[in-house]
Amino acid sequence: MLALRLARGSGPLVLLRRLLVTAASAGAGLLLLGVLGHAVGHPGHRTGSALRLLWCLIPLAATVRFAAAVARTDPSIRPSPGATAAGLGPAGRAVLSAVSAALTCALGSALALLLFTRLRDGSGARLPGAGSPLPMPAALLLLASAPVAAAVSSAWAVRRRRPVREGAAPNGLALGVALVTAGLAAEAYASGRPGGATLPVPGRFGDSPAAVVAGWALATLGLAVSGPALTQLCGRVLQSVRPGAVRLLAGRVLQAEAGRIGRPLGVCCAVVSGIVAAAAPHASGARLTGPLTALGAALVVVCSAATLLSAAVEARQDRAATSAALVRAFAPARLLRSAAVLRVAALLALFTPVTWTVAVLAATPLAR
Repeated sequence: MLALRLARGSGPLVLLRRLLVTAASAGAGLLLLGVLGHAVGHPGHRTGSALRLLWCLIPLAATVRFAAAVARTDPSIRPSPGATAAGLGPAGRAVLSAVSAALTCALGSALALLLFTRLRDGSGARLPGAGSPLPMPAALLLLASAPVAAAVSSAWAVRRRRPVREGAAPNGLALGVALVTAGLAAEAYASGRPGGATLPVPGRFGDSPAAVVAGWALATLGLAVSGPALTQLCGRVLQSVRPGAVRLLAGRVLQAEAGRIGRPLGVCCAVVSGIVAAAAPHASGARLTGPLTALGAALVVVCSAATLLSAAVEARQDRAATSAALVRAFAPARLLRSAAVLRVAALLALFTPVTWTVAVLAATPLAR
C-alpha cells in the first residue's frame, strides 16, 4: 500500500520512467510468450525452442537492469532524513523498491498476456503456435520471471547503494582487453575450420559456428566489462597537461563516477557492437527475420540507452549539493554546462572508435 501511495505522489518524470519499465516488461513478456507458442506449435523441435528461450534472456536481462536503474533514481526511495526518522532505513527502502518494481513489471506482464491472447484469438495466424492451446500455468510462470527478477535486482541495487568515493579507480580494463582478445582469437580460429556445431543467431546470420558465436559474445562482454576503466581513463586524460577549470572539473567528475556511468556505458557500447554486426554491409540483402526478433533487438537497445540515462540522472542527483556549492561560490553556470559538454564529447571521442573497431572485427567471421 505504501508503494502505491508513493507512486501516486510521484512527479511526471518518475511516472514516465515507471511507464517505460512497464512497456519494457510487456515487450519481454511478449517474447517469452512467443517462445512458449513456438514450443507448443512445434513439440518436436525442443532444441530450437530452448535456443529461442536462451536468446530471450538478453532482452529480459536488459529489462531487469533498467528496472533496477529506475529504482535507484526514485526520489521516494533515496536516503533522506525524513525517511530515516519515519523508520524507513536501508532494509525498508530495499523492500519498498522491490515491491514497486514487482508491481510495475507485473502490470507489463499482464498487458503482454492480454495482447498475446487477443492476437492469437484474432489475426493470430502468424503467431507461433496459433492453432494450439496455450498452457496457462507455463505462461504465468514465464511472465512471473520479469517481476521477480526486477524485484530482486532493485532491492539489491538500493541496498548496496554507497556514496561515491573520490578518485576510486575501477578495475576491469585488463580483464576487458583479455576477453576481447580471446573472443576475437576464438572467432578467427573457428571461422577457418569448416564444420562443427552450429548455433542459430537471430537476425542476418542464420546458423553460425557455435565457437564463432561464443567468441563474438566474449568480445562484446569484454567491451562491457572495460567500460568503467575506460571512463576513468578518459577522466585522467582530461586532467593531464596543465588543465583549466573546465577540464579539471570534467575530469574529476568522470573519475569519481566512472563506476556508475562506465558500466551502463560499456553495455551500450556492447549493444552498439551487436547492431553494427547485424547491419554489416557484406550481409546486404538479408534482414531481421520476424517481428519477435525485431522486438527483442529494439528492447535491448531502448533499455540499454534508458539505463545509461537513468545512471546519468542518478549521478546528477548526487552532484546536486556540489553543484549548488559551486554556484554559491560564484562559479558561473556556464562553467558547469561547459564541463558537462566536455565530458560527453570526451566519452564519445574515446568509446566510438573502440566500439566500432571491436564491432567490425567481431562481425567479420559471423558473415562467412
